[in-house]
Amino acid sequence: MASPSHLMLQSTLLFVLIFCKCIFLGVESQSGTLSVVTDKEALISFKSGISLEAPNLLSSWDQNNSSPCNWTGVVCNMPGQRVVGLDLSGFALKGSISPHIGNLSFLRSLQLGQNQFTGMLPDQIGNLFRLTVLNMSSNRLEGVLPSSISQLTELRVLDLSVNKNITGRIPEELSNLTKLEVLKLARNYLYGSLPQAIGNLSSLTNLNLGTNTLGGAIPSELSHLQNLKELDLTINNFSGTIPPSIYNISSLVSLALASNNLWGEIPGDIGIRLPNLLVFNFCINKFTGKIPWSLHNLTNIKIIRMADNLLEGTVPPGLGNLPFLEMYNIGFNKIVSEDGLSFITSLKNSTRLSFLAIDGNHFEGVIPESIGNLSKALSKLYMGGNSFNGNIPNSISHLSGLTLLNLSYNSLSGEIPPEIGHLEELQILGLAGNQISGSIPNSLGNLQKLNEIDLSGNRLVGNIPPTFGNFQKLLSMDLSNNKFNGNITRDIFNLPSLSTVLNLVLVSLALCFILGSLFYLKRSKAKITILDPEMLQLMSSLYHNDQPISPDVQHGCLITILGIGLSCTVESSDGRISIRSALQNLKSARDTLFKPAPIKNTESNDIC
Repeated sequence: MASPSHLMLQSTLLFVLIFCKCIFLGVESQSGTLSVVTDKEALISFKSGISLEAPNLLSSWDQNNSSPCNWTGVVCNMPGQRVVGLDLSGFALKGSISPHIGNLSFLRSLQLGQNQFTGMLPDQIGNLFRLTVLNMSSNRLEGVLPSSISQLTELRVLDLSVNKNITGRIPEELSNLTKLEVLKLARNYLYGSLPQAIGNLSSLTNLNLGTNTLGGAIPSELSHLQNLKELDLTINNFSGTIPPSIYNISSLVSLALASNNLWGEIPGDIGIRLPNLLVFNFCINKFTGKIPWSLHNLTNIKIIRMADNLLEGTVPPGLGNLPFLEMYNIGFNKIVSEDGLSFITSLKNSTRLSFLAIDGNHFEGVIPESIGNLSKALSKLYMGGNSFNGNIPNSISHLSGLTLLNLSYNSLSGEIPPEIGHLEELQILGLAGNQISGSIPNSLGNLQKLNEIDLSGNRLVGNIPPTFGNFQKLLSMDLSNNKFNGNITRDIFNLPSLSTVLNLVLVSLALCFILGSLFYLKRSKAKITILDPEMLQLMSSLYHNDQPISPDVQHGCLITILGIGLSCTVESSDGRISIRSALQNLKSARDTLFKPAPIKNTESNDIC
């Protein structure tokens, strides 16, 4: 049993502990209150730099409100009620970022992306030493990156992409941010070389510097980033060969180096060395050699893009192994056929394929009927600029998801399959520069979503189908250099959206508007320009009723034509001639050109 003196001692100690705790809590509470006041003042100062428009998304930011922890976008911690997070992403806020933002000393996350902030990042941003996330992407910030950013040693995410006006060099001091996992500075105006010290950011998983003006060689030190999953250096001025060690970053999921000035051969075993690759984009460079065979062994890959290079050889086997492939673009190289177009047939297993481009190569042969077995998700199909021959397969109509079909500039023959009219999603149809004959099928008028059609440079005959008047979304139509005859339906000229190009350069002089062969009508810019200068040569040999047409008459008609063109360039819509009037005047010029007037009257000034 405890003695009275022992009980007294215990009671005294307990009282002292409780008293001290109360004092401590009181001091903590007072300190917390002062700190909240500091955070509140910093936020009010930040708000003062913002141009607020209705609806005011920051209406809760009221000076009279005792705590900012209830304000929109503000996050506080529980113990001390300090502001630890500010997220105003996508609020469409305008203004500058106040230097007082640096007084939010407990801030761990600052996310102001997708707004319209202007000006420079304040140096005081470097005071936020607890910050782990800094996202100011998709704004209009400008100027150089403040060196004080290098003081944010706890930073995991730095995203300043899509500001467009952030300029200068990438600071070497960024290498101090050793905990950084995501670095996104894409779509700005950064220049100079990529610092080798970036290779010291060993925790980096995402490095996106695309769409800047960075140049020089890609530093081999990037290969030290063995946790890197995404490397995007597209649309810059990098030159030289890719350091071989880059292909040893086995963690890479996305490798995008398109639109630079890189050259050399791509290792054939790249798919073995980068086994996790899902996105491979080497477009628009000067790579030589062959398509890497091992890419077709990456069974999970989604995107393969190697267009606009100097690649040769054939398409390696294995495309049938890629069930998740969404985009395959090898256009504008020097690829040739080996076993016909069997590789197209093998793509039938890629049921998610939405984009296929093999245009601008040296492929030849007949397009197989099996092309109709490609993915129903296929939206864009580019096959132009090769040497394909034979007919357009009817099965192409099975590709019901197509929005773009380009078979231009091949050696295709036969007629346009009426089944193409079943492609109800089609927006762009290009069949120019082939040897297609016959008439245009009426079924093309079913393509209600069509906004561009180019059938020029073929051997098409007959009338322009009246169903073309159904193209309510048409912006561009080129039917030039064919052998059409007959009348043009008035509905074509009444199409409400035909505002970009109306090119009816119809070679047959039997066409109603023969002079249409000289014109290129651009209603959007309201101009008529000479499209076929060689037709001027042809004019000198024109005959009517076995009598040559006077050169003076021809010359006068040409002046009339140019006058119509000038009338179409008037800035004021009230004074500008309409397409209908222009065509009526052209018809009048045509009639005058071919009127049965004696040659001896060619000196008359009453011409055209």
